[in-house]
Amino acid sequence: MHELAITVIGPDRTGIIADVAEALAEVGANLADSTMTRLRGHFAMTLICTGPAAEAVEEALAPLTADGRLVATVRAVRPEADAAAQGEPFLVSVHGADRLGIVAAVSRVVSAAGGNITDLTTRLAGPLYVIVAEVDLDPAHADGLAEQLAVAAAELAVDVTMRRAESEIL
Repeated sequence: MHELAITVIGPDRTGIIADVAEALAEVGANLADSTMTRLRGHFAMTLICTGPAAEAVEEALAPLTADGRLVATVRAVRPEADAAAQGEPFLVSVHGADRLGIVAAVSRVVSAAGGNITDLTTRLAGPLYVIVAEVDLDPAHADGLAEQLAVAAAELAVDVTMRRAESEIL
């Protein structure tokens, strides 16, 4: 059994998820983890599957990429269990005027506090830039991270909030 990391990206259209999922199922690739989203009119998906070798999955996806609109990559990865959580889940959200470096600054502060960003989403809505990040963090570092995020927020002229995540939200 092989473990594969698969990415698919291209202009959004109805049916991409169904087409990819069907192609994977037909060759016996079991979708284990995934994230799929639309980004400014482009559809992007990242999948971890178990099943046949990468070559078989590439062949199965080839008809979907034949016209050049979708690009798919398939890469064998080492099967690894999820790393044990190093803490508890927190949510960090950022709202403010769009400007260069917001993600870099916020993610650096989280990293410096020992937080691991396990999911991050950004959206530009007109002039408003929004970040929502799930962070795995030792609760003993939560107050320190909140203080450092407040400093970064002031420097960036954005609003930052951090709170413990409810497990049913994640």
